[in-house]
Amino acid sequence: MRTTPIRKRNPVATRATILAAAHQRFVRESYDGVGLRDIASDAGVDVALIGRYFGSKEGLFREVVFADKEADLFREPKSAADLPAFLAQLVAEDADEDRQHRMEMFIIMLRSASSPKAGEIIRDLVHLDVLGPLAELIGKDGELRANMLLSILIGIGVLRSIMRVDALSLDDGDRAECTERFRCLFESALTC
Repeated sequence: MRTTPIRKRNPVATRATILAAAHQRFVRESYDGVGLRDIASDAGVDVALIGRYFGSKEGLFREVVFADKEADLFREPKSAADLPAFLAQLVAEDADEDRQHRMEMFIIMLRSASSPKAGEIIRDLVHLDVLGPLAELIGKDGELRANMLLSILIGIGVLRSIMRVDALSLDDGDRAECTERFRCLFESALTC
């Protein structure tokens, strides 16, 4: 006689649990350092389910990176003239929850960029969702200028997430001044 109730299978919940466990593993470790058995153990599932839902570790990583992206974030500005203020607001006025999520994604990408498989996925994402839209919006010399803007954003990301520089954690009194300085920095990258 069975004493434990039979658990109903819920593929949507199982898939979400695996994605959440993978996200947390990839925040803490590089792509090459994460094993599927570790993710399966964290999720409380059989490792075979990862293959069933995602095909492979590469497929799972792609899903983590692409599932957590903000759709069309860099398509919000309607003109190149709007871009410096948009980017300044993005880095200076992020809500804590949004910033935390972006920083986790940044850490995942930074930790795993040196892996040939993960690096290719990350490059696809960056070109599709960041560099492509920015270059298109900028127009003349768009690719070069988009890369310059991304370099600034990555530098800010490293200072905040890796080095934990407190000067970029602003209170309301400093926020307006800092936002204006970031706007000038982004404008300079676009016009010089």
